[in-house]
Amino acid sequence: MEASTQYPNVTTGEGYAIGHLDDLGEGPGFRKVRRGLGVTAFGVNAIVLPAGYESRAHHHDTQEELYFVHSGTLEMEFGDGSVQRLSPGTFVRVDATTERRLRNIGDGDAIYVCAGGKDGYVGRDGRPVEG
Repeated sequence: MEASTQYPNVTTGEGYAIGHLDDLGEGPGFRKVRRGLGVTAFGVNAIVLPAGYESRAHHHDTQEELYFVHSGTLEMEFGDGSVQRLSPGTFVRVDATTERRLRNIGDGDAIYVCAGGKDGYVGRDGRPVEG
């Protein structure tokens, strides 16, 4: 998959794509990282939540998700009724079938990144370049 032409400020080269959050959309809501950068191995989005906004509760059939709070303060509520406060720098892993909901409890926008996938870790397949 190549980076989409819908994102003209994304820089692409042979085997890579680079884009700033602002290159992938504007205003509140989803920033389509996967589509904008041409990611094919997993799903990934950045989400901008305005102050006071609460997402709908959801779960997945098979996709585990990893959340990373970039800025702002969020609360994540789980299907068991527990609520966790998430500050910048926090990671959260959520099983596919676990219900979750996010709310921005800060005064300004909150930004988080969510990556999802299925079927596990590839393993250590990095190789040094000769020379």
